[in-house]
Amino acid sequence: MFEDLRELYQEVILDHGKNPRNCHPLEGASHMAHGNNPMCGDTLDIFLKVDEAGSIADVSFFGRGCAISVASASMMTEILKGKTVAEARKLTEDFQSMCTKDDFDFEGAVNGLDEDAVERLQMLSGVKEFPVRVKCATLAWHTMNAAVVDGGEVTTE
Repeated sequence: MFEDLRELYQEVILDHGKNPRNCHPLEGASHMAHGNNPMCGDTLDIFLKVDEAGSIADVSFFGRGCAISVASASMMTEILKGKTVAEARKLTEDFQSMCTKDDFDFEGAVNGLDEDAVERLQMLSGVKEFPVRVKCATLAWHTMNAAVVDGGEVTTE
């Protein structure tokens, strides 16, 4: 059973890596930031359209990177559409913990958030077994967070 689940996760990650969703500059973006992972060579720009109510009306990314970095950015764009900026920042925090902590509290993360989003992010949480890949998986999320806080640039170093 566990092996079947691992294979499914790998298939989803490979699909997003090879066929990324929302991979284009977003015209009329209200927020933008550039992210860089010098260790891997990943570089991403994150674009968001945030409406007056603080909801993410649209989100995209553009750049290049390894399969994990691109898959994470692609999955992030699908998950964040329609979320509030506060929800997006909470998901970023939870995703970082999910990728780095063995004692991540899944039930606590789901409480008050989109359970489907947290479950989908679990597909990428296996990177914690490969610490050098955590930066690849979290780059888009840190860049999105920088975009909604003050724009500019973020690096994994």
